[in-house]
Amino acid sequence: MSSTNNESTFLNKAVSVSPLVLLSVVDHYNRVAKDSKKRVVGVILGDSSTDTIKVTNSYAIPFEEDEKNPSVWFLDHNFIDSMGEMFKKINAKEKLIGWYHSGPKLKPSDLKINEVFKKYTANPLLLIVDVQPREVGIPTDAYFSVDDIKNDGSAAEKTFVHVPSLIEAEEAEEIGVEHLLRDIRDQAAGNLSLRVTQTYQSLLGLHQKLKEIANYLDKVYQRKLPLNHTILGKLQNVFNLLPKLAKSSLIDPNGIDVNNPLATAFTIKTNDELMVVYISTLVRAIIAFHDLIENKLENKKLNEKNSGENKIDLDLEKAANTNEKADVPVDE
Repeated sequence: MSSTNNESTFLNKAVSVSPLVLLSVVDHYNRVAKDSKKRVVGVILGDSSTDTIKVTNSYAIPFEEDEKNPSVWFLDHNFIDSMGEMFKKINAKEKLIGWYHSGPKLKPSDLKINEVFKKYTANPLLLIVDVQPREVGIPTDAYFSVDDIKNDGSAAEKTFVHVPSLIEAEEAEEIGVEHLLRDIRDQAAGNLSLRVTQTYQSLLGLHQKLKEIANYLDKVYQRKLPLNHTILGKLQNVFNLLPKLAKSSLIDPNGIDVNNPLATAFTIKTNDELMVVYISTLVRAIIAFHDLIENKLENKKLNEKNSGENKIDLDLEKAANTNEKADVPVDE
C-alpha cells in the first residue's frame, strides 16, 4: 500500500484550531445531543491557503443518522448555502474549509459525508472534536481524504490521513478565555501551581504517546500486526531528531563538553533548577522549624501562666481553710 502525492502534501500541513470553535462545538452538542449517543455535525471556517490551516469559526447544521444503520443519514444542503452567504457578509476572509463532528472516532459514513462537502471546497478538512473531558491530550483530531492506491493492482479507495492539530488563540481570544477560566479554576492557586500542573499534564500526554508506540512495536514484534515501513520510518525520524545528551570524553578545564555543548547547557540548566528547588526546600524547612519553636514558646508561656494562676488559687483556698479553723470554738 502506497501513498499518493496528495497524501504527502497533506502530511506537511498542520491545523490550528481556535478556542471559539471548541466552545461552539460543545454548545452545539449540549443543545442537541447531550446525554445521548448521537453526534453533531457542523461547518468549519477559516483559511487553508498556507501550510498551517487556521480554523477560526464554525456553525452548526441540521444532521440526522440512523443509529442502527450508520449508512443512512441526512444533511441539509440548503442550510449550508444560506448560512454560508450570511457568513460571507460578516467576514469574507473566513471561507468554508471543511466540517466537524463530535465523534469521538471516525465512522464508515464519514467518507460519504466528506464527498458532499467537496461541493463547497476541493479538499475538505474533517475536524473531530471530543466533547467529553479528557485528562490527557487535546480534544481535536484532523483528517484529510486521500486516494489509497494498493500494490495488488485493485481499484483505489478513499481513506483518511491524519494531520497534526493544536489549539491556538489570538491575543483577543486569549483575554476572553482567561476571563472565562477565572470562574472555573481555583482562585487560590498561583501562577507557579498552574504552570506545574500544565507541565505535569504535558508529561502525562507524552507518556501516553510513548506507551502507544511501545504497544504498537511490541505487537509488530510478536507478529500480531503487519510490518509498516511508513510508520517505522516516521519513528526513526523521531529518534533522529532527539538531542544527543551523552557526554563525550573531550572536556575542557571549565567543564564544558567540546563535542556536545548542548549536553553541557542541559546539565547546567538542570543543576540550576535543582539548586532553586533545594534552596526552596531548605527555606521551607527552616520556616517550619521556626513556627514549631514559636509554638512551643507560646505553649510554655501558657502553661506557666496557668500553673501560676492555679498556685494562687491553692494559696487562697488554703488561707480560707485556715481562717475557718481559727473561728471554730474549742470545748473545754
